[in-house]
Amino acid sequence: MRSEKPFAGMIAVVTGAGNGIGRAAALAYAEEGADVAVFDREADALAETADLVKAKGVRAVPVVGDLTKQEEVTAAFDQARKDLGPIDMLLNNIGQTARENYSEFYQAKPETLQFVINVSLMTTLMCSRQVVEEMRERRTGKIVSISSDSAMNGDIGTVDYASAKSGVLGFTRALARELGPFKVNVNAVCPGPTNTRAMQRIPQDAYDRAKNAIPLGELCEPEDIANAVVFLSSDKARFITGQTLMVNGGRVFY
Repeated sequence: MRSEKPFAGMIAVVTGAGNGIGRAAALAYAEEGADVAVFDREADALAETADLVKAKGVRAVPVVGDLTKQEEVTAAFDQARKDLGPIDMLLNNIGQTARENYSEFYQAKPETLQFVINVSLMTTLMCSRQVVEEMRERRTGKIVSISSDSAMNGDIGTVDYASAKSGVLGFTRALARELGPFKVNVNAVCPGPTNTRAMQRIPQDAYDRAKNAIPLGELCEPEDIANAVVFLSSDKARFITGQTLMVNGGRVFY
């Protein structure tokens, strides 16, 4: 009997899938019937994600690697295609702030700036580059990239991260124009403060400030972002491309 699930027979790739938003998105794709290749640097966390995906009754391929390195990007996508087939949907989810190296810009170290740009922008470009040719040729495909409402809000101490995530939005718009004639949709999701491992590690006063700035009165959950990703990857969003969807409880409007 043919599955009624909308993504049945389709292949999704989720980067940064070991925890948080990436794991939630991988499970959301699987819930809708997709087979999922999950990429991350953390082997144990990634194995847990893959097991949870398989429990949904679909195939899962975990690929451990550092996606800031071009050769590992290429190898990861080659593995996904070998084990699952042509890629229908890509979620670019990798990114991080300077974390313990956080500073205002006048104190920022060049190596920290370069690191944040590489992790939060260049991985999106390099991973997308792996799928655009086959999507053009097949005249179908969905690319969704995780940006941040910091790209709009410009929070103090996040010049590097806000710059990188603004770059993701520019990339999304330009690529959407290039791929539109080939019926490939390219969109971005901007989470606000989200209840992930990274948020749980920040000082309590910073956590409280973030939560209190959200009109809905609570942090976003990873599943909220995953729901947006699945929508933008679905036929229900067939005429949406080059767009930015804010999922932040009203913290920033755009």
